[in-house]
Amino acid sequence: MTTEKKAPVDLSKDVQKDASQLLQKEMIRGNYERLAQAEENHKEKVVYTFVPGNLNELVMCFDVVGNYPEINALQSAMQKKTGAYVMEAERAGQDEDVCTYVKADLGMMRKGNIGPAGKKLADPDLLLLSYTGCFTFMKWFELLRHEYKCDTTMLHVPYQGDGEITQSMRDYVVKQLKEEVIPALERTSGVKFDIDRLREHLRESAKAEDKLVQVLESAKLKPSPIDSYFGGLYYVGPTFSAFRGTPECTAYYDALWDEVNERIQKGQGPVTPEGVMTEEKYRLVVEGPLNYTHMREFWKMFYDEGAVVVASSYTKVGGNYEQGFRHDPDNPLESLADYCLGCYTNLNLPSRTKMLENYLNDYEADGLLINSIKSCNSFSAGQLLMMNEIEKRTGKPAAFVETDLVDPRYFSPSNVKNRLESYFQMVDQKRSAA
Repeated sequence: MTTEKKAPVDLSKDVQKDASQLLQKEMIRGNYERLAQAEENHKEKVVYTFVPGNLNELVMCFDVVGNYPEINALQSAMQKKTGAYVMEAERAGQDEDVCTYVKADLGMMRKGNIGPAGKKLADPDLLLLSYTGCFTFMKWFELLRHEYKCDTTMLHVPYQGDGEITQSMRDYVVKQLKEEVIPALERTSGVKFDIDRLREHLRESAKAEDKLVQVLESAKLKPSPIDSYFGGLYYVGPTFSAFRGTPECTAYYDALWDEVNERIQKGQGPVTPEGVMTEEKYRLVVEGPLNYTHMREFWKMFYDEGAVVVASSYTKVGGNYEQGFRHDPDNPLESLADYCLGCYTNLNLPSRTKMLENYLNDYEADGLLINSIKSCNSFSAGQLLMMNEIEKRTGKPAAFVETDLVDPRYFSPSNVKNRLESYFQMVDQKRSAA
């Protein structure tokens, strides 16, 4: 492992991006434009909803535009805006330990609800909450409902306490879709539900999900042509948000796979902001969300050490497709229920631990790294137990770093870098002993 002092990140340097990444950027910009136009001319109704367990295929059946608060927060964080938003929310009474996604969203709202694209986002006509394992979501929308005074509906998704989806769970979710969610969307939009339209969106989703899994599983190759944590954020973006179920989403994954397959043929590593990874020295599995306020600097620490993330739990937060799930047009409402029930945040700790163990083995990783997020209880609770269990089962080293989602106060470059260097030394020692 290299130990000499690394140069600081040169933010003026051009960031290398794939064509698919630029395509995705245009898709996101288009959705923000729709939200801005909905604010200006009120021709479209607006639904606010969340990433885990989102019902995008169903929402699109009602000709409304979707807004995702977590996406707004992470996009704003990468633009260095969320520090001010978080402090604004704290001045308004939010506690220091509240999820910083929530505080970034509330702070943005208090500052005029100007979205990441620089235009005001339309206020919601409906708050659609799909509860999938994170209690904070309920309090978050409770606060938004108080501010916006709009209609709110909740899809309660049972927690997988025993590690499996039962028929009674599925029936319970389907009943809510029929009796609560669909009527709320009809009421908000004035559009009658068409199940054949839903089937078309689900059929499109399954195509994109096939390609996404193909991309993620390419990391089993050596060298891995992708990074499943930093790069994975971009790979999962369209299918975790307002685009899943559209032909544009399918086209994105076709383009992404073409790029990945080209790197496979050339024996290349992943594309990073610093360029193509030329030497793969360490293969890691990462548990926990990303830090977005210093994402490029964080990624560069891995790049400098030749470390590639071959699998991550965070890329399963909006859908766990590698385990075989696909949206099914032949069973539309049941398929939506299974999707919500199977999101990573809705799994119990034994299921999460087993998933990480399988990743370490199947992707021939050198070890597990946990990014413990200060304000995210749904991820951070139990991570040390999981880390210890993984070490016992696999004999591979595990360690953790500490950052936050979108609060720049909780990213310490020197601390993170020191912990990473210590961890890579541990990996080297394990290799030498073997």
